[in-house]
Amino acid sequence: MMSAAMHHLFPVRPLATLVASLALLGGCSVTPKPMSSEEINTRVAHDQLKMFVDQEPVSRAIGFNEAVARALKYNLDYRLKLMESALSNGLADLSRYDMLPNLLLSAGYTSRSNDSGGNSVNIETRDVSLASSTSQERQRTMASAEFSWNVLDFGVSYYRARQQSNQALIADERRQRVIQNLLQEVRSSYWRAVGAQRLAREAEELNTQVYSALARSQEAERQGLVAPRDALSFQRLLLDAMSVLSTRRQELAYAKLELAALMNLAPGTHFELAEPSEAKLPPLPQDLAKIDEVALTHRPELREEDYRARVSADEARRQLLSLMPGLTLSTAFHHDSNKYLYNSSWNESGVQMGMNLLRLLSLPTMRRTHESQKHLDESRRQALSMAVLIQTRVALERYGMALQELELARASSNVDQRMADYARAALASRTDSELQLISARTRALNSEYQRYAAYATAQGAFARVYNSLGLEVIPEDLENTDLDALARSIGDKLSHIEQELFPQITADNAADAPRLPRPDARAQGKADVDSRQLNQLPRMTMIAGQPAQQGAVR
Repeated sequence: MMSAAMHHLFPVRPLATLVASLALLGGCSVTPKPMSSEEINTRVAHDQLKMFVDQEPVSRAIGFNEAVARALKYNLDYRLKLMESALSNGLADLSRYDMLPNLLLSAGYTSRSNDSGGNSVNIETRDVSLASSTSQERQRTMASAEFSWNVLDFGVSYYRARQQSNQALIADERRQRVIQNLLQEVRSSYWRAVGAQRLAREAEELNTQVYSALARSQEAERQGLVAPRDALSFQRLLLDAMSVLSTRRQELAYAKLELAALMNLAPGTHFELAEPSEAKLPPLPQDLAKIDEVALTHRPELREEDYRARVSADEARRQLLSLMPGLTLSTAFHHDSNKYLYNSSWNESGVQMGMNLLRLLSLPTMRRTHESQKHLDESRRQALSMAVLIQTRVALERYGMALQELELARASSNVDQRMADYARAALASRTDSELQLISARTRALNSEYQRYAAYATAQGAFARVYNSLGLEVIPEDLENTDLDALARSIGDKLSHIEQELFPQITADNAADAPRLPRPDARAQGKADVDSRQLNQLPRMTMIAGQPAQQGAVR
């Protein structure tokens, strides 16, 4: 009897089936599956396609404004920040829906194998007062619509939505910082690449002439026309000079690869750069107080700290609000198909209030934490402000030094170019040697590289000043602006800002502009180590196609 009752209460077969199913599911462990070669190749092809999709092809020489425009529209780092900003704005919009009341719709069906019912007993005598009965059908359907609104949840969601909106603004400031860094990198790379492009043809021609002279010198050494010591000394000095030129040429040439990466051009894409005349760089700003004010006002990092302070303040309000009693208002409509119900449809409304009194114990600690957070935000902002001021002053100092170095490089290049012209005239009149011309041209080209490098350095220093001020240069609707219109807009904005913050030298501030010191013998001797080496080249004259030694250059 007992066994039969147990089998009736706990059916063995369904229970055994359930246990077997659970054991089977538990045995199905998940094993790591490495990526297949086909999946990797598909991913590579997809990335290569998406990295350079929807880009305007290069159809002409790229100017500076177009280079900046291409970097802003196509640079992948900027695209990433743009997507992060869009995601933050989407999350901010999504968080606003948390403030809406709840409207819950539900419907269902239930079925049971027997009737749901029961007996009633007399409380005093414990006798069964009624026969077994049921008030519920075996199969029935239910539906309901419930509207509820919690005032406390609304307040908490409101402050959470404000926090998310400030997070979206923080993402925008970070995007602005990426834009400013791109502008700095493009300005520096562009002018270095322009210098390399301008001097590439002259360097190739000079290389051909130098290696031809080296070949003749080696031939003269083999024939015994020149003392081996003098020939080797000449070859060593000439190769050292060309090594210096080659190193500087490579340094400038790498800038073109960097510029291509900033503009997100596909590797191997051939493009030429426009070669505008070197624009006059603005002088150092004289109103340093205004410069400090501009930096503290426009730097994205400081505005980000302002938004972080807002987030911290809203977090404090949200936590304090969570200690308040919760008030819930609700109303609902219900329907049940059970035919035994007297009313199968009905409305229901209610008001409920609840509060966790023990949470009030955390109020003193919560207030201390909020005060500490407030002081931390303020200290971090002040430390960052000090760092911004120092960075701005350092950028200005570097810019001033770069302007002085540029003036010195221009003066040195001018002198070496005149010397090269003199060597050409002397060679034409047969009063000087071909080697002297090579020496002068090498020295002149070296100085020209130095001048372009100094100009690119000055442009980079100016870009750091611009970057340290946190100035914006892009239009509002960047994504929907075509490349030419964006380039024009960037050029106009840069010109306007530079004329406002970096005025041209006038009679009032000309005395404060960096000046080139008057050269003396010591300064002239220290101007260029490589020029001194080139000046030590032995003079050789071509006589009937054969070199003959004439002594050192005086």
